[in-house]
Amino acid sequence: MLNDIKNDAAQRMQKCIQSFQTDLKKLRTGRAHPSLIEGLKVDFYGTDTPLNQVANIAVEEGRTLVVTPWDKTMVSAIEKAIYKSDLHLTPNTAGTVIRIPLPPLTEERRRDVLKVVRADAENARVAVRNVRREALAEVKEAEKEKLISQDDERRGQEEIQKITDKAVAEVDQLLAAKEKEIMQV
Repeated sequence: MLNDIKNDAAQRMQKCIQSFQTDLKKLRTGRAHPSLIEGLKVDFYGTDTPLNQVANIAVEEGRTLVVTPWDKTMVSAIEKAIYKSDLHLTPNTAGTVIRIPLPPLTEERRRDVLKVVRADAENARVAVRNVRREALAEVKEAEKEKLISQDDERRGQEEIQKITDKAVAEVDQLLAAKEKEIMQV
């Protein structure tokens, strides 16, 4: 019973961390990375479709993304999606190939990105703590219904807290790495 609650909490906390990692990949840090734009929604024959499902995305020369649509008629729709995104990127089209140069981040833009990263990290920590709260409530309920003893309840609370501390530390570690990457000139 207690192991099931702990395992469930650990899995849900891991999903919170994975969600945070996904959010971090979408942030622009000055280096070109396909995950920066692969989630952009493109109007594909009336359906909003992620860019990576309608085109090939590659990195060229470290600071340029190259988008090659599989359907030649999609070039204008992809350009429009890139313009409408909040990434402040300007695509250059040459026939059916779209090149997106990534200019170096200004100091002000770096600070703005840091604020977003820190807010995302705090949201991840809050999500982890919510999982902890729910797991502790399950442990208390199990003790109240006499499914586990008081000693097991206390041990379960301590183990869930350890799992939570580990998850929060992992979020902090990811945050520190991303901050270092962003501030790197």
